[in-house]
Amino acid sequence: MTNTTIDRFQSQSSLVPAERLSQISVTVIGVGAIGRQVALQLTAIGTPRIQLVDFDLVELTNITTQGYRRQDLGSAKVEATAQAIRELDDSVQVETVSDRFRSSINTGEAVFCCVDSISARAAIWRSISRECAFWTDGRMLGETIRVLTATKNSGIDQYSETLFPQPQAQAGSCTSRSTVYAAGIAAGLMVHQFCRWLRGISLEHDMTLNLLAGETVVN
Repeated sequence: MTNTTIDRFQSQSSLVPAERLSQISVTVIGVGAIGRQVALQLTAIGTPRIQLVDFDLVELTNITTQGYRRQDLGSAKVEATAQAIRELDDSVQVETVSDRFRSSINTGEAVFCCVDSISARAAIWRSISRECAFWTDGRMLGETIRVLTATKNSGIDQYSETLFPQPQAQAGSCTSRSTVYAAGIAAGLMVHQFCRWLRGISLEHDMTLNLLAGETVVN
């Protein structure tokens, strides 16, 4: 490890276990409002291998709500995010899958689910819940954020109960009303749970944060 690398991670050394992190591969499914911010934060803390899965292209509104750049317009979101990752740290191994998630995709040990429908979450969970060691799901509507987390050893049943049928979901997709600042907070909470898992600290399996009301509920 070079002096430059040591200096870069020195301030987080007591919070993010570098040796444990170096062994992990991470998958981010959905690189929209929350997922793009997750990918960039994972890069910043030193995650060495990141897989990005998304079928969508960058549109004009994504500049405001998702932090994409004007030069990204028309590009696949996974490719635009991969480029941003390389600009932050060109040593990160980035794999892009410009498609919907399919059960044939081999994911990393840690999975960040950032899709915008309950039905998609449920399908992905059914496919990989027995294989991933860490799972976190970020949901957002306006200024209300919900982060759910499960591991092989805890939170599986509690998470499964949140996958209610799509007709029971609140009207509109999770990102139908969104801001980049709320997405950044949601991403930070998800990455925080990931770092707790790396450190062997107990997780908060279900956290809801209402930014407007200034209320946090943990179940």
